[in-house]
Amino acid sequence: MLLGHHIPGTTRLHRLPAGTKLGAMLLIGLIVVVVRGPVSALVAVAMGLALLLWAGAGLRLTLRAIRGVLVVALCLGGWLAWQQGWASAVEGVGDLLALVLVATVLTLTTPVDELLDTIAHRVRFLRPLGVDPERVALAFGLMIRAIPATVELAEETQRAARARGLERSLPARLVPLVIRVVARAQHTGDALHARGLGD
Repeated sequence: MLLGHHIPGTTRLHRLPAGTKLGAMLLIGLIVVVVRGPVSALVAVAMGLALLLWAGAGLRLTLRAIRGVLVVALCLGGWLAWQQGWASAVEGVGDLLALVLVATVLTLTTPVDELLDTIAHRVRFLRPLGVDPERVALAFGLMIRAIPATVELAEETQRAARARGLERSLPARLVPLVIRVVARAQHTGDALHARGLGD
């Protein structure tokens, strides 16, 4: 999983300031969410892949890195196709993949510490409103770590379902995944609270 993993490089993406890349990612994410339809979702995925390759990930590494995301995306796609039809499934899966790919480009070309420092610096103006910039940066750091962890849980759930001969059963894959993700979030919250960060 490339998300949260920094690969040093000399590409133009690597040389851009972290704040510029963060702003661009937020803008792209907003466009992906606002613009509806399966075609726009597929275009966004193609753009995300192009940026990831430009960042120096390489095609083989890129395909290996998104393999776990595809497991989650296929579960989501199956659910959406069943509930809302194929157009909604393509849009939902495409938007998810596009957002993950763009976020991966950001973390791939920017050290996480630099990214979190930039976030903390950019939200300092909210301090008079009671917002703690360090806690905001911590939340982003937890989010960056949570996505690969969720993908890892999805792969483990998929293997467990396959071992029981239930690889074609959506509930056998989705229900344990949701339970494990919620449990991990609860454990993380308990750990933060024990360190005085949840007060």
